[in-house]
Amino acid sequence: MEQLGEFILNHWVLSLALVVIVALLIATSLGPLLQGVKEVDPLQATELLNHQNAVILDVRKDDEYREGHLPHDIHIPLERLKEKLPSLQKYRERPIIAVCRSGQRSLQAAALLRKQGFEEVYNLKGGILAWKHAHYPLIKEA
Repeated sequence: MEQLGEFILNHWVLSLALVVIVALLIATSLGPLLQGVKEVDPLQATELLNHQNAVILDVRKDDEYREGHLPHDIHIPLERLKEKLPSLQKYRERPIIAVCRSGQRSLQAAALLRKQGFEEVYNLKGGILAWKHAHYPLIKEA
């Protein structure tokens, strides 16, 4: 134990970096839970779509959306979500799955929806990249 203290004193920069990395990993893992957002993988999202009539909310930018999106989704870029919230009120009673490229922007969107009183909000973990990796269908705009 004495050697650990000595190591930390001699290598304080490395020790500090380790603490920061661990804190970031914990924050990344607990972030969705702290915001009241559940994360789902592509298979779970498909089950929500098929059995609970879930709504897909794609918050990617227009050019990303045209490259490929989920069937029957609603496209509202994240930067316009606050102004477009009234258009989502009719889906308040249905599960909503927020989607973006990798799952980070959609987490922000899902947290915003939770703050606005939407009860059943999910984030597609890994985003469209995970959806593609699972070989699920995408619609490409012409």
